[in-house]
Amino acid sequence: MHIALGISGGIGAYKAVEVARGLQKAGHDVTAIMTEAATHFVGPLTLEAITQRRVIVRQFDPGANASIEHIDLASSIDLLLVAPATANTIGKFAAGIADDFLSSLYLATRAPVLLAPAMNTNMWEHDAVRRNLETLRARGVHVVDPGEGFLACGWTGKGRLAEPDEVVAAAEALLHPDRSLEGRRVLVSAGPTYEDIDPVRYVGNRSSGRMGFALAAEALRRGAQVTVVAGPTSVPPPDGATVVNVRSAVQMRDAVMEHAPQADAVVMAAAVADYMPQRSNEKLAKENGPLTLVLERTPDILQELGRMRAAGRLAGTVLVGFAAETRDVVARAREKRARKQVDLIVANDVSREDAGFDVDTNVVTLVDAAGEQTLPLQSKADVARAIVDRVVSLLARALK
Repeated sequence: MHIALGISGGIGAYKAVEVARGLQKAGHDVTAIMTEAATHFVGPLTLEAITQRRVIVRQFDPGANASIEHIDLASSIDLLLVAPATANTIGKFAAGIADDFLSSLYLATRAPVLLAPAMNTNMWEHDAVRRNLETLRARGVHVVDPGEGFLACGWTGKGRLAEPDEVVAAAEALLHPDRSLEGRRVLVSAGPTYEDIDPVRYVGNRSSGRMGFALAAEALRRGAQVTVVAGPTSVPPPDGATVVNVRSAVQMRDAVMEHAPQADAVVMAAAVADYMPQRSNEKLAKENGPLTLVLERTPDILQELGRMRAAGRLAGTVLVGFAAETRDVVARAREKRARKQVDLIVANDVSREDAGFDVDTNVVTLVDAAGEQTLPLQSKADVARAIVDRVVSLLARALK
């Protein structure tokens, strides 16, 4: 298929080279369109060498207008992908301004449009940018949200261009939609739980919800109706999911039990607290000496689901759990799967700095009745695809 790759003027433009390579490896022809600002970050010759096509920079290059080039290209492409999409480009698209080749192409094409925004954190959070994106989403434009981390401006926060493999995967999803979960209902838990000590303090963990939200996004992409039970997290849930916000393990248990009977698959990706303190209704006063907290066990939601299914109350429902461990990861996951009577345990070593809690990558081992499969370090979106592949396979097996 023919993809127009728009590159606008941000430091993330250098990643467009890898996006172009990834699209070509997937079998697509790529035509690069660069704004004038983009050429300050990466040279057109680089993109030309990668794509083996002339790179379009200016609207009115001599000798390129006999066929009204932006109209001709608009009619021939299967996808318009803009990576990075700066605040300026997003604003022009939303307002219908066509003052360069890329913005003119956006107005002229009827192909699907995919944007991968990248900008400073404050710009990303600005009301003008948010409203422009809402306008574009309402028109059917698809968006690959930026990642979090260290930005070129020296800040740390959200705004970094999504990794090239994520952008390519989003493009592939639009061009070759996988509807393997069409008509299915998937319930996902995500994020931490906070267990209150008093009206001010709580016990929690570092789970961000990214893994659970990546699973929900992948299930949505494959056509499922998705409900997410989410603990406290600042990461936005995927568009299209029904979100139930909770705070404590007890609240998460109640929400999961309410929705599980209607689900074809339940994926417990949340980092549910194992213990909760006896809550004081008033703030505990600070005193000299140590503070002793009495902790009680929280409900074991996954084990309860397994027992319900064994009793015939969740017949045919696929159950997936997570095991966040710091030692004997696979052995503990294997024991957990058997004890909790579930189909699949996703085990990860949360002692690693590049995997597990509050980062964009993960290393997991999938443990089921057939054995173990260890996946290499990769983005959580890629991990989600592998897990959902296994869920699809388990659902197909349950029908036999």
